Amino acid sequence: METLRIPVGQLVLDAVAVGPADGPPVVLLHGFPQTSWSWRGVWPVLADAGFRVVAPDLRGYSPDARPDAVEDYRLPLLVDDVVGVLDHLGAPTAHVVGHDWGAAIAWHLAARRPERLRTLTAVSVPHPVAFAEALRGDPDQRRRSQYMRDWRSPDTERAMLDGGLAKIFGGMPEEDVEHHLAVMREPGALTAALAYYRAQSLADLDGFGPITTPTLYVWSDEDRALGPVAAHATGDHVAGPYRFEVLHGVSHWVPEQAAGRLSSLLLEHLR
Repeated sequence: METLRIPVGQLVLDAVAVGPADGPPVVLLHGFPQTSWSWRGVWPVLADAGFRVVAPDLRGYSPDARPDAVEDYRLPLLVDDVVGVLDHLGAPTAHVVGHDWGAAIAWHLAARRPERLRTLTAVSVPHPVAFAEALRGDPDQRRRSQYMRDWRSPDTERAMLDGGLAKIFGGMPEEDVEHHLAVMREPGALTAALAYYRAQSLADLDGFGPITTPTLYVWSDEDRALGPVAAHATGDHVAGPYRFEVLHGVSHWVPEQAAGRLSSLLLEHLR
């Protein structure tokens, strides 16, 4: 395993790299409030299969990539960061895999810069338009997503650091919980991570067309944040080859809780 420092504009992202240097590149994008560590059960499987796996700690999670302004966490900038990672790796294209916020970024990358993807894998988070439609028309999804509105409050950091964060991680192995909590306790890290939610805008969906990249979408039926309506509607927004897989009995924390099952699906899709 290698550690990388990847310059992206004025920021520097920390990353983990495994697998042969000349293998087909796979970029793993983590979610909130996780880090590249969340993929530690996945990357050795992909590396053993010959892929070059790079898992960055995203903007706000890497200590040298924590700008102060909420506007610095808008989705177009997060997409540009991934493009910057690919450019640094010398990879014209890559397989891109994202979970949670990493999945949201991956969807936007596939919509805005499809020429940079070989395949797309989104874990947990559905297609952004399917999700927006569910928020408008599905009371269950609106209830599940209330936290996204609540976390815009300036009191959120204090409540989370007083024990609220630990409650979020239901279903995740304790070792992983402790690792993620340690990162979120670093100065400025939690505020930066929450800025992803505070920077959201419906304008990000302007011109968001169907996805043409070969796509695997993995959803788990015990996800408390993301319900079935948007999950099952996602295929309506993918024009390219599409596969939808449901992991039964798995919580939102798919990479940590179901790394083996996810890895098997990824190998089938990437090949």
